Amino acid sequence: MTISVLKRHLNDLGTELESEPEFQTEIEGAVFEGAPTGQFEPASITVLNRAEKSLARFPLARLTTVGPRTVRWAYGALLTEAGKVPGAPQIRMTGSLAAHVAMDEAVMALVQGPKRTPHRADYLRVGAELEAARNLFEEKGWLENPASYHRSPDPLLPEHVSAKNGWALGENYRRIYWNSGFEARSIEPGADRWNAFRQNRTASAWVLEHEDDRPRPWIVCVHGFGTGAPFADLITFRAAHMHHQLGWNVAAIVLPVHGSRRPSRIGGEFFLGFDMMNSVHALTQSVWDIRRLLSWVRAQNPEKLVLHGVSLGGYITSLMTCFDGDFDAAIAGIPVCDIPALFSHQAPIHVRERSVEHKILNGNAEAVHRVVSPLAMPTLVPQDRRFIFAGLGDRMAIPTQAQALWEHWEKPTIRWFPGNHVGYLWSSKVSDFMDATLESL
Repeated sequence: MTISVLKRHLNDLGTELESEPEFQTEIEGAVFEGAPTGQFEPASITVLNRAEKSLARFPLARLTTVGPRTVRWAYGALLTEAGKVPGAPQIRMTGSLAAHVAMDEAVMALVQGPKRTPHRADYLRVGAELEAARNLFEEKGWLENPASYHRSPDPLLPEHVSAKNGWALGENYRRIYWNSGFEARSIEPGADRWNAFRQNRTASAWVLEHEDDRPRPWIVCVHGFGTGAPFADLITFRAAHMHHQLGWNVAAIVLPVHGSRRPSRIGGEFFLGFDMMNSVHALTQSVWDIRRLLSWVRAQNPEKLVLHGVSLGGYITSLMTCFDGDFDAAIAGIPVCDIPALFSHQAPIHVRERSVEHKILNGNAEAVHRVVSPLAMPTLVPQDRRFIFAGLGDRMAIPTQAQALWEHWEKPTIRWFPGNHVGYLWSSKVSDFMDATLESL
């Protein structure tokens, strides 16, 4: 039985307290073990939401939502004004596009398991961190002037860099390492947690370089969430094609807490999650590390210089342009540009409701993320050097995210393709767009 069917049957049955092993509840007085003494958390979880959480315990049960969600998307995209994205072409529904959407919905259903659901103590802690951060950021003037929150790193000099050779997918590459040098300010909430990730202190990138001495164009690539390994990112960026056929040198950063920098088994787990101050520190360090990598690339006397990111990397690419406008092109692919809004859209209903109750969403998260939002600062790259591509059927970085960036970037060249979040990998529209953009510089 799907969530939508459950809603019809259960919506009028009232409310019920949620029960979790680490908390004991008493209906009389609503005492929660594990919560701070004297703090009462109202019981707002409905029977529907409890049923939703019960279904979430079983992966196959979660997959039953894929069909209804895909149908709902198709209905909205074709028949309602809300499904139309300004600046995007009218969606032409095909079996292939529906399959793309279903693929995205299946991935999201599988990753939204109960182990990733916040507990009561998490809501209290995250809410307190964001409230403290908002007060601090207001006091420092960082919300009014988000760019002033960021510090300028020292240039990355040759003596700071170590290197070794690597191989992946038939390509020989060079891996470079350096000490990131970034530390979250000790006065910021979540700083001690972030600074404790020891593996994250070493920044790295993999590089494809031509061996001749003549000047070459360089493209600096920023990967998406959960990747950061050469064998994946060589495919993500069609790096071999850009290197061999188009003649570019390629440098691909490994983002904080990804790849060899990850402090846990899952790359990026501490970058995007319910600990929202982690996202603020992660995005800030991403800008810091890329600025240092760019200083190293510029020391190679590049003929042209392009910054290109996909998904989370598209977010960081657009954020980077708020601090550095000296690019021949900035290309944001399937971009995210508003993390609190995306979290609100993607989160299960009960998580979203609890987050609003604890003043995480609809207030503090949005305010605090201003300091790392590409929509809160002007881009320094000229309008004719800004480029975007996005998927009409993307259910992860939903089209409204790309549309918001397109509006903020003053409606630059954008290429929409009929596919999902990873559909650009086999889309001729995107590959032709990328080739034409680079060859036109």
